[in-house]
Amino acid sequence: MSGLVTIDTAPAAARPGRGADDKEVAVKPPPFQYAAPTSVAEAVELLGAHADDDARALAGGQSLVPLMNFRLAQPAYLIDLRRIEELTRIRTEGDTLVIGAMVRQSHAEHAPEIAVGAPLLAEALGYVAHPPIRNSGTVGGSIAHADPAAELPAVVLALDAELVLAGLGGTRTVAAADFFTGPFSTAIGSGEILTEVRIPRRAGGHAFVEFARTHGNFALVGVAAVVELDGGTVARASIALSGVAPVPVRATAAEEALTGTVPDDASIRAAVDAAVAGLSPAGDVHGGRETRTDIARSYLRRGIELALSRAGDRR
Repeated sequence: MSGLVTIDTAPAAARPGRGADDKEVAVKPPPFQYAAPTSVAEAVELLGAHADDDARALAGGQSLVPLMNFRLAQPAYLIDLRRIEELTRIRTEGDTLVIGAMVRQSHAEHAPEIAVGAPLLAEALGYVAHPPIRNSGTVGGSIAHADPAAELPAVVLALDAELVLAGLGGTRTVAAADFFTGPFSTAIGSGEILTEVRIPRRAGGHAFVEFARTHGNFALVGVAAVVELDGGTVARASIALSGVAPVPVRATAAEEALTGTVPDDASIRAAVDAAVAGLSPAGDVHGGRETRTDIARSYLRRGIELALSRAGDRR
């Protein structure tokens, strides 16, 4: 087993040129112990052994490290997953695409397996922050972080993905619909890590659209949609939204309104109306409740129309 190393990052108590009354803002994490296991079994053992000490798994670090630097998160033990090669693979099992949790977002964005098996995911990844972030950030890390404004949680919800968790008691699989339990909260239990994302292959057209004040910022509203046509009629629709609730939400009312219709302006409008009727987004400095609802209405229409257009091209 990899030994734990203590990392002492506390700033010096005094610095030349600073007065006694000067205050220093912490921008580095407090001391913690660090380990870099090379297998899932070793990582799970470490997490289990230190479950009472707020042990945390480190994936790409693009979310956790800033939280630690501002001391909003203060894990006593940090288990770095970046040396676990088995978590970096992409494979296909029948009609299921299996993505290791430590696959880099930049790699997934351009991977041919994902372009074919889950094009919605590939498209959404282009909206995640900026290339330097995607070069370090991981698919599993973003999903496990469960930011309600993030792209990937909405995508796996729309795709009916399954998340595989490993712990001391073995592995278990959780449907995306049951995975997100609150803002930054998931079904991952103490001593467990996310190891795989399993996505069933879906036919039809896809679309991911979002509204952000600037590209790369967290979106006020995001829409992930997949629509299947059968002879010009909507056979199936899957739509999920981000940024409008404490967790990504499935727009089941919109899906039901679309299914069985020959899509036209009236049916799309009815689906959008059904979706926003159930929304009650919280307002903040970036946009109030009415603003987010209006944006959701506009981007739901864009997402549905784009997915329908692509579904028509594949007939």
